Amino acid sequence: MTANPTHAPLSLAQLVEWTSCVADDVRAGLYAIEADADHRWHVRLHRDDDVDVWLISWTTDQGTQLHDHGGSSGAFTVVSGELSETIWTPGAEQLADNPRHQGDTVVFGEHYVHDVRNTQPGTAVSVHAYSPPLSLMNYYDVDGHELVKLASVWTDDPEEPAPALRAVS
Repeated sequence: MTANPTHAPLSLAQLVEWTSCVADDVRAGLYAIEADADHRWHVRLHRDDDVDVWLISWTTDQGTQLHDHGGSSGAFTVVSGELSETIWTPGAEQLADNPRHQGDTVVFGEHYVHDVRNTQPGTAVSVHAYSPPLSLMNYYDVDGHELVKLASVWTDDPEEPAPALRAVS
């Protein structure tokens, strides 16, 4: 019996390559996209031991909770529409809001805390990649200048609804 090889996380450049290439395929019409005003529509396009890749649509006012990806690094590319990304930066006076336009790619390391949402009319579409594949999400709030963990959820689905959130002691 041989041991399973150890898989190293993909580099940030490799994650960008994944989201950019898949975004090109989405623009070429290779994937059907749905929009659901009640729940963010999403579908896993690929998963192996190194990476998982998701296609997500965001109708107006849909978004995530402030979260990290439980030790996974990632990237996302906006295929169409515009998303707003709020980023937690330790020591900053406030959360930073950043518009993410069609064609923009965001890449992040394993300790990145953010909230993504569609604040514009119409549906936005994005491709996300995580390495190692997603297994945990942590949810947060900000109290003054401090990040407060509200919950941790074991999941392989980045769009699983956040639990009823309250501060974790």
